[in-house]
Amino acid sequence: MKGSGVRPASLWYGSHPLSILLLPLSGVFGLLVSLRRFAYETGMLRRHKLPVPVIVIGNITVGGTGKTPLVIWLVESLRGAGYRPGVVSRGYGGDTARMPQLVTADSDPVAVGDEPVLIAQRAACPVAVAPRRVMAARALIADHDCNVIVSDDGLQHYALERDMEIAVIDGERRLGNGHYLPAGPLREQATRLRRVDIMVVNGKALPGECHAVAGIGNPARFFDQLRGQGLKVVEHPFPDHHRFRAADLRFGDDLPVVMTEKDAVKCRAFAAPNHWYVPVSARFDADCQRRLQHLLAKIKPHGSTG
Repeated sequence: MKGSGVRPASLWYGSHPLSILLLPLSGVFGLLVSLRRFAYETGMLRRHKLPVPVIVIGNITVGGTGKTPLVIWLVESLRGAGYRPGVVSRGYGGDTARMPQLVTADSDPVAVGDEPVLIAQRAACPVAVAPRRVMAARALIADHDCNVIVSDDGLQHYALERDMEIAVIDGERRLGNGHYLPAGPLREQATRLRRVDIMVVNGKALPGECHAVAGIGNPARFFDQLRGQGLKVVEHPFPDHHRFRAADLRFGDDLPVVMTEKDAVKCRAFAAPNHWYVPVSARFDADCQRRLQHLLAKIKPHGSTG
């Protein structure tokens, strides 16, 4: 809430009186969301069917829930099952005038977004970004012979038909106060989760004292993880998708600075020897893995590209 002095965390995940005042706006937002979904479901707005299966990973709340590690894990699992996966994303903060853009591990996060760069770096698969994910997906199919597409943060991108939906929930914050934006963090109703194929709950280093930097949707979770490893942490939370500068990491001492891997992608141009990041990997429990394998066995390429 820029200019109001109220942080979204206290407004959406606590008991703040301002959330009550914003409920009329939330009602309008919810109505627009419902009308938009109805328009796609009835054919008033066009949905695009690709010649290959599409798996969407997303959430129904604003902010990070841990989707990126799950995307990386899923890509690796698909590759192990014999697929040729590609990842599409909107490219948060990227240059929309040059879309779609192919993303590599060396791409500029300012131009294409930080999460796509991290995915390209860790998953070593074709990644493309565009505001219209259909454009990015078609580019990957045509130029890289991908026979399955993973759409990062695409749960509400109804223009792209999908064969499987995976929703990720922050295990600590859950759905906050249960209200639509702007009174709460919801992009869609909680009942939307009943329609997804898999729901994943993301819940519950260096020795000595360190500075901890996090520009993610829930920085407190990262700080708590470091404390769980016995570190004394000086917290420096930044907004999600913060565009870091070298000055942001100067704290006037020689203590090591530890950050998330997603933030490290944006800081590599001015990283110092005492800057470290913590790699994060997703892990499904056995039941969820069996469910995923069952669903994967049911989806087959729709056309000759498989």
